[in-house]
Amino acid sequence: MSKFEYLRLADAIAAEIAGGALKPGDRLPPQRSFAYERKIAVSTASRVYTELLRRGLVVGEVGRGTFISGDARGSIAPSPEAHGARIDMEFNYPLLPQQAAMIAKGLQGLERPDALEAALRQPTTTGTPAARQVSAAFLARKNWSPSAEQIVFTANGRQCIAAALAALVPPGGRCGVEALTYPFIKGIAARLGVTLVPLAMDEHGVRPDAVQKAHREAHLSSLYLQPTIQNPLGITMPAARRTDLLRVVEKLDLTIIEDTVYGFLDDEPPLAALSPDRCIVLDSLSKKVAPGLALGFIVSPLRLREIIMASVRSGGWTASGYAFAAGQRLMGDGTVSELTRLKRIDAARRQQMAAKLLAGFEIQANTKAYHLWLTLPPHWRSQTFVAAAARRDIALTPSTTFAVAPGHAPNAVRLALGAPTLEQLETGLRALSGILIAKEEDFDATE
Repeated sequence: MSKFEYLRLADAIAAEIAGGALKPGDRLPPQRSFAYERKIAVSTASRVYTELLRRGLVVGEVGRGTFISGDARGSIAPSPEAHGARIDMEFNYPLLPQQAAMIAKGLQGLERPDALEAALRQPTTTGTPAARQVSAAFLARKNWSPSAEQIVFTANGRQCIAAALAALVPPGGRCGVEALTYPFIKGIAARLGVTLVPLAMDEHGVRPDAVQKAHREAHLSSLYLQPTIQNPLGITMPAARRTDLLRVVEKLDLTIIEDTVYGFLDDEPPLAALSPDRCIVLDSLSKKVAPGLALGFIVSPLRLREIIMASVRSGGWTASGYAFAAGQRLMGDGTVSELTRLKRIDAARRQQMAAKLLAGFEIQANTKAYHLWLTLPPHWRSQTFVAAAARRDIALTPSTTFAVAPGHAPNAVRLALGAPTLEQLETGLRALSGILIAKEEDFDATE
């Protein structure tokens, strides 16, 4: 048999999916059964399934099997654009009813010609001395105060990730990441030619022994981690785990890219407070303020600052002068701090609502977070549950979106609680509770 036979078989199944013979949620036979039916070796069947996973045409759920994906286009990350769902629990941009008025007040005066003239000048990766000073003071936490000289700016948080990854990991290199992680890093890494290596986790976050094992098996250039209110699991790494992890990182001579985008919801300082020379801290204004007013911050050890700046410039990731001016005003006058205070209250209220309305189901939640992790009952699969919710005008994110290794997604979904109004959130959570109780076949029969 030709060594490309597995591609022909994968193409045939892809054609069945495109033609509608195989529909989202349909289960493929076990690989041994597939091999027997097609009269091929089991090793060839394994290559067929791996190719289908690579294309995004199927998803694997641990202990359940391989299913046709709900997205035959096989995108490696969700679109950041809204899908028109009435209740959006897919994208996590918390917006408060009063925040537009608060932001407008903070930006008063920026429309003056003299202020605009300064704001519309050619920006740089380091902004102005005043912008760096305000940003350093704003980002400071208990036991951690970055210097203004460490600050490098980008246009948003995703560009921070791209710039740091490009600076630390060469094309063809490997970066260790949490086994379930922020989905957009998968697309960023693919474009940079970087291989992501999933690191085993437990209830405290990434396991230090997993870092050692991954580095021993094939050299890692860096780690990308979310130690505080991790996305999607909500884990905040406790002090003992932080100490143990940093001890391993120091021993292996690695640098951590530390994403703290949800850190504003907690008082926990970044890992950089314990190991400032081993951590590049990333943050942005998109969650604290609004997605339409983004400014990204990279707090770099001084030894890496020049290479980070060069990475931002070469990637075209420099923030606009207007974003600098707006961000500087809102951080300097206390607007962002007040929004942070109010969003902490709002997040806690939404978590309380979710805990009440989803009582009896298996959820993993941080009471300070704007998202939670819902493990589905055995009679539901993540892809079909997401499809069922969509028929109720509720958008969710399946576990496969967050899994780094294809075929290793748990049977779960993430619920983002920040975007809906409180009334919408209550309606959506009640509807999800009803869907969870129903069985797939019963739910389909009522449609």
